[in-house]
Amino acid sequence: MPIRFRAGAASDVGAFRTSNQDAAFTAPWGAAVADGVGGGPSGDLASAALLRRFADGAVGIPDERRLLERIRAANGDLRGHVRRDPSLQGMATTLTGAFVSLHGTVLLAHTGDSRAYLLRGGTLTRETRDDSYVQVLVERGLLTPEDAAQHPRRNLITSSLGGGDADLVSVRERDALTGDRWLLCSDGLSDYLPDTELAAILAGIRSPSGAAEAAVSLALEAGSRDNVTAVVADLVEAWDASDPHPIFFGSAAAPLDVIDALESA
Repeated sequence: MPIRFRAGAASDVGAFRTSNQDAAFTAPWGAAVADGVGGGPSGDLASAALLRRFADGAVGIPDERRLLERIRAANGDLRGHVRRDPSLQGMATTLTGAFVSLHGTVLLAHTGDSRAYLLRGGTLTRETRDDSYVQVLVERGLLTPEDAAQHPRRNLITSSLGGGDADLVSVRERDALTGDRWLLCSDGLSDYLPDTELAAILAGIRSPSGAAEAAVSLALEAGSRDNVTAVVADLVEAWDASDPHPIFFGSAAAPLDVIDALESA
């Protein structure tokens, strides 16, 4: 029997930011999180425009080729924004998404430091590698993972989407089991909640929306100084005809015409 996602999400601007540069969407065929790159212009426009252009009108992602085509098209839209307004040069966003293929697998797309975790059989595993300066230091043995979480340059990323032809996104195919629970989140969550707390939330709260909301609330209570976004997506048998249209969160929740208006704001 085919599978689909039953997903929920939550996004909060946080106590220390004036705008939400995180964006997310959920749909039966996939879900994603994008986070505007800090220090660049219009991070809220970058994350929102990327996800809206990627997901609007989509009713499924059949295979890796079509997934990459949609990502490239959405990234090209960012380039169009910069051409119309050169002051946006340098705007960029992370992207982490999970999508159910027609082959019954999960396609995991990733660039930047937003993360994907998988809870399977009660065990939580991190499924993405941060494209970041501190991750390189950790891999070279120059920094411990614990110190990396507190490093002043932990938000310096080495890969993102900003409309460039050379922008890179990794895509991996994962086996899919009914009962798998995916967590996609921005670094405003993963920087402040250890894996043990994430596992407890995901294992202890049955509702995807409830789990996402609880994770965001706990990150804020832990003192997150960033926007905080979580998507929780459960793999279930596709026994009903779910509405394939995406639901948007964070900066992507605004209509497309409003998002386009951000370009001149």
